[in-house]
Amino acid sequence: MKVKTTRVKKGGSSHRYNPSHLNYVTGSPLRTIVFGTIGSLLMMFGSFGVGWLASASPLNSIEWIIPLRYSVKGLVASVIMVAVGGMMMCREWLRLSQKMPLWDASSKKWTWAAIIAWSLPQLIAFPLFSRDIFSYFAQGRVMQSGLNPYEFGVSSVSGFFQYGADPMWAQSPPPYGPVFLWLEELVATLAGSNVDAGIYMLRGLAVAGCLLIAVYVPKLARLHDINPTRALWLVVANPLFIAQFVTAGHNDALMTGFMIAGIYYAARWRNWAGGISGVTLVTLAVAVKPIAIVVLPFIGLLWAGRGANWMRRFIFWAISGLIFIAEMALMGWMNGLGFGWIGALSTTEGQYIWYAPVGFVAWIGGIWAHNTLDVPSAEIREHIGSFGKLIGMGLATLLMFVGKDKHLIKRAGFALGCVVLFSPMIQSWYLLWFIPLIAVAGIRTGHQLDFYFLTTLFFMIYAIADQLSVSPYLDDFDTNMARLIAAIISIAYASYLLFLDPATRRVLRTRRRQSVFDLVI
Repeated sequence: MKVKTTRVKKGGSSHRYNPSHLNYVTGSPLRTIVFGTIGSLLMMFGSFGVGWLASASPLNSIEWIIPLRYSVKGLVASVIMVAVGGMMMCREWLRLSQKMPLWDASSKKWTWAAIIAWSLPQLIAFPLFSRDIFSYFAQGRVMQSGLNPYEFGVSSVSGFFQYGADPMWAQSPPPYGPVFLWLEELVATLAGSNVDAGIYMLRGLAVAGCLLIAVYVPKLARLHDINPTRALWLVVANPLFIAQFVTAGHNDALMTGFMIAGIYYAARWRNWAGGISGVTLVTLAVAVKPIAIVVLPFIGLLWAGRGANWMRRFIFWAISGLIFIAEMALMGWMNGLGFGWIGALSTTEGQYIWYAPVGFVAWIGGIWAHNTLDVPSAEIREHIGSFGKLIGMGLATLLMFVGKDKHLIKRAGFALGCVVLFSPMIQSWYLLWFIPLIAVAGIRTGHQLDFYFLTTLFFMIYAIADQLSVSPYLDDFDTNMARLIAAIISIAYASYLLFLDPATRRVLRTRRRQSVFDLVI
């Protein structure tokens, strides 16, 4: 039977499409939210088998948890649930945008419904994708013991290994600021020896950061005349955001929340009130994680005002810097740790990862130097990594001086992006530092959105297959086998989304997708 087609004109050209395609891009978002919630629930149940737990946790001995964590069948089922659930969330996140092309008042309700429904199961899930949250708890115990965490690693606390901290960082100072160390100490004091209570409290702090981001991303989008609901969907409904900031509970969520709030007030009130508020909030962000200092000069530029000459810009850079130093000095004096966080910034030096451009060059360069010049690989990798970081910081500094005033927030995002992209180690949650600042300035439907979706898919696949907790006492199943299963399932599902799924395969077919959206709009 011949299928009737219709021709739609767009930009002086016409495209032929099948009206049945509208079945995939219209309709109520309820089905999409329900299926995304099922994906989140699968991730939650899978986390009970392969999520991280401290060896001292009584959750290990719960009757129905035991077969999930200590049998091959239970572990395989858990890996499958995490992989399928994560990929389902990626699909339904994209489908949500396809069903709301107008981004009107109704879309705002559906977007918030999706964020809440997809995040709630992750509040209960065991930590996935990273063990950092256990190190936070151990660092809180170091503070609680009256020791300086910048001088004493988590191994200085008796029984630290039983509390789930990664032994890799046993002797390393935490690369965090005084505010987060206070919060870690508060959690450790409230939780006592109950590591599970401490972990869920720390996740609560991450959720507080997520709420700040959810509040201020739409506000910043409005300042750019960008649809605030679409910006909310791009950032907060994103499954990578939920996975890393809620499930994993990274303190980067709190840092990013303070940072975005500070940028908003500095951009909203370009006067002394906005400037001081902006600097103070960004200082709080630095006091959680020091990388936020990259955006401080852009607060000074916002404070200096539109059309400011270079003399005025340097004056407000100086004022911003003095306020920052005074506030950090006050916090350092109050907790007795001074500026110890500066020395702790070297904690992550020497790390690299294959998919980071600089990390890949460092890896290849290390192998070549070792085989050809008989030079230690680690030494070459460290030099290349340091050079990459220097380039990233140089580009971030250049963005302070080059660009239009109306693009200041985007320039701040690009500055953070340069620091991340030229680092030899790029973790998936690092992208969430600058993605909100790019999203509020506008990510266009088309190739930009395609790239954003593909990036989300890649880092979700890597996160799902990277860190899985598998008991070392099983003879016929290990971590590598779990990772292999997770990678195969995730890659197969992603391939289906890109090439076979009638709705999501339009990601790489921009002209066809836009012609369909034209009719819907």
